[in-house]
Amino acid sequence: MTSSSDILTPPRVENADATQAIRFEQVSKTFAGRDGAVHALMDVNLSIEKGDIFGVVGYSGAGKSTLLRTINGLELPTSGKIIVNGQDIAALGGKELSRIRQRIGMIFQQFNLLLSRNVFHNVAYPLRLAGASKAETKQRVTELLEFVGLADKAKSYPEQLSGGQKQRVGIARALANHPQVLICDEATSALDPQTTGEVLALLQRVNQKYGITILLITHEMDVIRKICNKVAVMENGRVVEHGSVYSVFSDPQQGVSQRFVSSVLDHHPGDEAIEHIRKVHRGQLVQLEVHDRESSDPFLSRIARTRNVDFNIVYGGINELQSRLFGSLTVELLGSRQDIDLALHDLQQITTARKVA
Repeated sequence: MTSSSDILTPPRVENADATQAIRFEQVSKTFAGRDGAVHALMDVNLSIEKGDIFGVVGYSGAGKSTLLRTINGLELPTSGKIIVNGQDIAALGGKELSRIRQRIGMIFQQFNLLLSRNVFHNVAYPLRLAGASKAETKQRVTELLEFVGLADKAKSYPEQLSGGQKQRVGIARALANHPQVLICDEATSALDPQTTGEVLALLQRVNQKYGITILLITHEMDVIRKICNKVAVMENGRVVEHGSVYSVFSDPQQGVSQRFVSSVLDHHPGDEAIEHIRKVHRGQLVQLEVHDRESSDPFLSRIARTRNVDFNIVYGGINELQSRLFGSLTVELLGSRQDIDLALHDLQQITTARKVA
């Protein structure tokens, strides 16, 4: 018979990559639809390192929820592999799958709390399913309620809690069995902005204190900016771009990524703004991308002097992300056509610079 201490001990993993928590290898998922096959996932290749707070962002129908559900075997891939802590989820079944699911916590958009049970028993529920003793359960639930700031709500019922408090209970419940991975399905979509910030701060504490890898799916790019260190952008079942949050925010390569970034950062003027700017500024407009620079070279004023042009900043903004700077400036160049072309050439040797048509 398996003891509760055995159940609450992380399973041994053979031949696991010491750095990877989750790996998708050519994962595809096809559903049978009324009008034919629906390709929810197509050839997804993605690695999530241990300790990451990894965001997956995409519009509705992009495939991000399906991707998340393959991690704990709620959806099985049509082809490909999902490796979680060294084990192929699709190859597991029965007790093996149940055992590894205990190490994958999940937080839901609509909280999914048991309305007939108080806060203590909601958090205790997965421990009871795992066979933990009453003493173990009490100790663990008390610890977690203290951690999420709800020690005084142990006897309250879900209907007596605010949305933010309900999500804190959900987080405590997801942590009950000492998960190695925590997956969050639009965990802040039902919350107001202030409460969203509080829940995101709590998830960062979870990551820092317990070393848990967090995979978070969302359609809100601001959530990615605030909490994640890496991000993948999905569109039509594919991962179209991924990398550090800084690299994707500062230099998005795909159209969908650019739209997401522009939803939270207004660095680049739109057509209406350009039209308004041109009513006042008749010189050559140039857009400059701004990134972290090790040099303190005042290149704008230096180029202005050497090329005999004037610069006028007409639009833009600079942001800080993960202690690094990035942004964009739209500037007006005034001078002769030849001098402007030479100045633009000089700018392009230093940063990304292009004429605004």
